Amino acid sequence: MSYRELATRPVLAWSAVAVAARLPVAMAPLALVFLVREQPGGYTLGAVLAAAYVVGEIVAAPVLGVRMNAERARPQIAVGLAAGAAAFAGLGAAGGAAHPVLLGALAFLAGAGPSAAPGGMRALLTSLVPERAVTQAMSMESVLTFGIWAAAPALTTGLALGVDPVVPLLLQAALMALSVAGLWLLPYGWAAEKPEEGVSMRRVLLRAWPVYVTGAAGLTLLALAELILPALLEQRAIAIGWAGPLLAGFSVGSAVGAFAYGLRGSWPGRLPVQSAVLLAGVTAGVALTAVLPSTVGIAVALAAAGLLQAPAGLTRNLALRQVLPPGALAAGYSVMYAAVGAGYAASGTLAGGLLNVVAPSTAILCGVGLTVFLTALGVWGERRIPPREGGGETQVAATDAGPDAARKVRR
Repeated sequence: MSYRELATRPVLAWSAVAVAARLPVAMAPLALVFLVREQPGGYTLGAVLAAAYVVGEIVAAPVLGVRMNAERARPQIAVGLAAGAAAFAGLGAAGGAAHPVLLGALAFLAGAGPSAAPGGMRALLTSLVPERAVTQAMSMESVLTFGIWAAAPALTTGLALGVDPVVPLLLQAALMALSVAGLWLLPYGWAAEKPEEGVSMRRVLLRAWPVYVTGAAGLTLLALAELILPALLEQRAIAIGWAGPLLAGFSVGSAVGAFAYGLRGSWPGRLPVQSAVLLAGVTAGVALTAVLPSTVGIAVALAAAGLLQAPAGLTRNLALRQVLPPGALAAGYSVMYAAVGAGYAASGTLAGGLLNVVAPSTAILCGVGLTVFLTALGVWGERRIPPREGGGETQVAATDAGPDAARKVRR
């Protein structure tokens, strides 16, 4: 199936809602920093507010995701996005001079409220396309996401410095509220088989723990690339202003990689093998940035790492579809969202601590070691996941014959 076949009214409506819902998320950390930067200790407080926002996402995503009803998902997603819109509006109305406790509570709510929306939206997207087009749909989603994250910093900075620091927060509130209204262009939910009798949702989700571990491994590398790069450039006597363009190259490479992965309906090898190979390539690219002395070399290494990073993430989301039943997919995606956020935070914390005692290049290599360990653990665990009847890639051939035929397909 080609990307052109995704150009349907439901998928285009989903894309518009996704942009309105996710752009505020991408803008949030930097917008919180700008909101309070002119206050005493502004940058420190900004970092605390950004951390509160991320903690809200990590804590709430699995909790809300587990409670999402697949067949009645739209109202639950709408409530979460509405809570996020209200929190962003509160931050904008309060302004940077408000009490830090109030700002922290609002930042936490802004992260927590819509945290299950990405998982629910992804499950909605895959319900809008035939099974044979799921890879292309997820690739399109990944390209869209990287585009949003590439544009968000410039938009946030321009509005905060050129207009007023509260403007990005108010725009975020308006966009998220708009996404709530746009949800009514999408289905109420998606069809889901009833869970096995006597099997809890938590037990079903726990079965996929190796997939979450390898997902977290991929984001540890992204944290290394983003958080240590400025210090590495200083170590190499390279102008720190190159950090922005170099990270933009990483994002562009990721978008290209996601698009290229979706050009084919399937790739050689099982998804766990694909993931391990891709993560090994990303790991090598990030490790090279620690040893290459020139700007050009670092740029090429980061772009190559980005090219493989997005497909690695895609294989993890596709792997969840093989392991989890349809009714648990939104919850599984939400747990993955929390896991990769935790991986990012853990790697960032490790890197920050190491920078106090070792050179930036050494800190990167230590983080690479953590990634290798997590990848190995995930691959080991994934080999022991029992196959799910009717799940995964073997459904593709039967889907066009109708749902009844698809149910009869076995691994």
